[in-house]
Amino acid sequence: MGAGPWFGLLGPLEVRIQGQPVPVRAGKHRALLAALALRAGRVVSIGELVSFLWGGDPPARTRGTLQTYVMRLRQLLGDPSLIRTTSDGYRLVVPPEQVDVHRFTTTAGLARQAAQSGHLADAAELYAEALGLWRGPALSDVPSEALREHEVPRLAERLLVVHEEHNDVELALGNHERLVPVLRSLTTDHPLRERFWAQLMVALYRGSRQAEALEAFRLVDRLLGEQLGIEPGGALRELHQAILIGDPSLAAPAERADPDVPDQLPPDVPGFVGRDGLVDRISRLIAPDGPRTAVPIVALTGVPGVGKTALAVHVAHRLRDRFPDGRLYVNLRGYASGPATPVVEVLTRFLRALGVPPEQIPVDSDEQSTLFRSLLTGRRMLLVLDNAAAPDQVRPLLPGAASCPVLVTSRDDLRGLIAVDGARRVGLDVLEPHESLALLERSGQAAHELARRCGHLPLTLRIAAASVAGGSVARYLDRLGDRHPLDLAHAALSPAARRLFALLSVVPGPDFSTEAAANAAELTVTEAAALLGRLTAARMVSADNGRYAFHDELARFAAGMAEAGNEDVAAARVRLLEFYVRAVDHCAELLYPDLMRLPTPAGRAVRLPRIETAAQARAWLDAERANLTAAIRSAAERGPAAMSWRLADGLRGYLWIGKHVTEWLSTARYGLDAAHEQRDLAGEAAMHQNLGTLHWRLGDFDTSVAHYTRSVELHRMSGDLASEAEVLGNLGVVRLEAGDLASARNDLETCLALKRETGGPRSGETGVLTGLGVLAIETGELAEAVDLLGEALAISVEHGLRGSEITALTLLGVASQLMGEPQRALGHLSEALRLSTEAGFREAAARVLESIASVRLDLGEHAEALELADRALAELRQDGDQRITTNVLVVMASANRGLGSLRTADEQFQQALTKARRIGYLPGEARALVGLAAVRRLLGQTAEARSLADQAVTLTSRLGLRITERLARTELTAIHEALGDDPART
Repeated sequence: MGAGPWFGLLGPLEVRIQGQPVPVRAGKHRALLAALALRAGRVVSIGELVSFLWGGDPPARTRGTLQTYVMRLRQLLGDPSLIRTTSDGYRLVVPPEQVDVHRFTTTAGLARQAAQSGHLADAAELYAEALGLWRGPALSDVPSEALREHEVPRLAERLLVVHEEHNDVELALGNHERLVPVLRSLTTDHPLRERFWAQLMVALYRGSRQAEALEAFRLVDRLLGEQLGIEPGGALRELHQAILIGDPSLAAPAERADPDVPDQLPPDVPGFVGRDGLVDRISRLIAPDGPRTAVPIVALTGVPGVGKTALAVHVAHRLRDRFPDGRLYVNLRGYASGPATPVVEVLTRFLRALGVPPEQIPVDSDEQSTLFRSLLTGRRMLLVLDNAAAPDQVRPLLPGAASCPVLVTSRDDLRGLIAVDGARRVGLDVLEPHESLALLERSGQAAHELARRCGHLPLTLRIAAASVAGGSVARYLDRLGDRHPLDLAHAALSPAARRLFALLSVVPGPDFSTEAAANAAELTVTEAAALLGRLTAARMVSADNGRYAFHDELARFAAGMAEAGNEDVAAARVRLLEFYVRAVDHCAELLYPDLMRLPTPAGRAVRLPRIETAAQARAWLDAERANLTAAIRSAAERGPAAMSWRLADGLRGYLWIGKHVTEWLSTARYGLDAAHEQRDLAGEAAMHQNLGTLHWRLGDFDTSVAHYTRSVELHRMSGDLASEAEVLGNLGVVRLEAGDLASARNDLETCLALKRETGGPRSGETGVLTGLGVLAIETGELAEAVDLLGEALAISVEHGLRGSEITALTLLGVASQLMGEPQRALGHLSEALRLSTEAGFREAAARVLESIASVRLDLGEHAEALELADRALAELRQDGDQRITTNVLVVMASANRGLGSLRTADEQFQQALTKARRIGYLPGEARALVGLAAVRRLLGQTAEARSLADQAVTLTSRLGLRITERLARTELTAIHEALGDDPART
């Protein structure tokens, strides 16, 4: 909880100051403090507080009594400034995250984002953290009928929803066994909540407890009948039927199931008014009755602020049932003050939403478009492309399927889209007078005049309505005079709010957090939160789930106000970028502390978000990814340039972990261009290293080697031996995987010598020693391999490097197998499997399982080997490392060959060969060639077998792969014997 004040409402009221409990014994004091804490950072009006404390029976001197209670609370808290008096109420001056209700909501939101991004383990951890904040029923000792009536049910429902979401994640992770007792408790406490019963039935069924799952259905059926006189809902009945017939779709997934139907639509506009005729017309154009062959495209055009986005989103929500396969939305930012959203970024988002693993998303926009169109074939989806400035922004995003219509909004008429692509234009005019009055929620002559002064534009009307609030429209018109409502709303803000509004014009991305605003304007987070609340109330910014955004017109207005007010926008940009750099660096320390990064120079104090765990770090980076990408581009194009490559360097590990290839490529290129232009050797070297790592990840070894080589040259020019050694280690591993063993040996040995020369930590040697160990295995120097890997293992254990420890153990198992010591090999590999499973390292576990399967093959246990290889593929999932996948396919094929399934083995060896050649994985190619040659020989296709074996011998001899070369020559001898040739000729 930290040293600051902490307020707990999820249970009995709890107050801690400097970590020490502060008892609040008086019931009215508890009710008052709870009411303020529920709205931490915001003003709670006198009227609301009276309702919370006394309901409909307030005392005679309400305000005086309230002031007395506030005074006593200030004394209890020991800091009078914690409760601030305003003109119409009181405000608890603490960041919302120091109240458990708000932290629960925020953490659950991060968990939901992590789950939607596919980071299920992180999501489970965050959900558990959120649920752990509850100490009992909310506000259990707070004597307030109003709070119990309005707030407690809302909090209780939110708790149950989070339980449901957490259970879904745990089921997706395969944790059904440990979930059963949790769900039994939940169904006991909430017997009428059918989703808990459904989750319990699934968990029991997946644990081979079908009878208990069916009994659970009978129990809930009886409970619902006795208590409500109804039968279970359709979803529960369908689940019951599926369990009865043993529906295979209920089985615990070996890999994550297909993603949920994507729904990227923003929330529908509350209180949407008017436009009935247009809603019907657009609906008919988007989803016409009868068959169609062309893609329906509707271009919704109109002036700024006329409500194009609101109407498009409203129509999309209205038609959601017509498009059961999903709704895709993107703000193309065609009229934003910053750059428009790049097409490649839009397609990347769409492809992710459609379930394409990040690593399999092409980096070329044309290839992305082709894949996108192919995925939409046969689906019924709606695309909403908001704020398009030109047809060229839209065309790459158009589907080929007539069942996937497109709704585009634009200020321009998009004639090219109409003429070439057959779009239907729908012009959007201002609101009708009666619609304007409905939006204002006012009537009378003054309201008519106000609507006219607002030009009947929804954006302006909403700002005016917020300014009027509960006041008199006539008095508002008097104050307005000949000014625009936006000018009056701006003038009505406090100087601090006006300053923040102006400085927020520097935000380069689509939205921003409270912390980002605080840093840009040099405010505390609490001050920024309060000011953002006022800007939101005035409709100057919009808020959604703790994040804020500008309408394009308001962003432009803010920039104009900044210029007119002589605000130091350049300094605000630097402060914002410094915040991003320091926050990314903080996340990097949690996620990949051993990864060498550019040093972060000392700077001013930065107000960082609360990020204490790796799961929170990843969730924050997920939420900010689009903003960080925009910040890197902004820094590269507008300065300070160094921020671009520092941000790109700090994100390298995160982008590797998440396989966000498109963002990785664009950010590294922006950073490289900026560093090259500034002639910053360290920055340029870091960006070449960044791109080298990216292309290594993609299996593009040639490009990776080129970037790593240039990085080494630049580090050498600047005399940075430590960084040179780091990159040489990476270069050596890439060359090793590419089969260039001689160069790999030189790079790795030079790297190790430099590390020891510069006196770096021993922990930095593990990767190099491991690489040299692999090299020794490939060249048949097994005793040397054992020595090198043993040293790497010892260092890893000493320094707690779990990943390096698993790798060393796995390779020691491989070396022991090749030395003819299968039991020693299995000992190393069993320990590696235990560690990788405990740590949740799925790719590492797959590599270990493949190695164990290989040992079982040597022992003649072909069925066991095949089962282990199947498990390895399940761990890899669809987006796993293709090198490991190649090796697993070779083992599976070898097992099937041993079992006599030659046709299956042939197909699997061919798959392995294709994968290896596609990614340039030469050692894997050699092993697949040897295996395929053996199968073709057994199938009687000896001529083909000889050709394959010849290729294997040539390749392994050239690369120096001694062990695989011996296998290739042995197979070639067997082929010649089958042909009746003299084996000596081989």
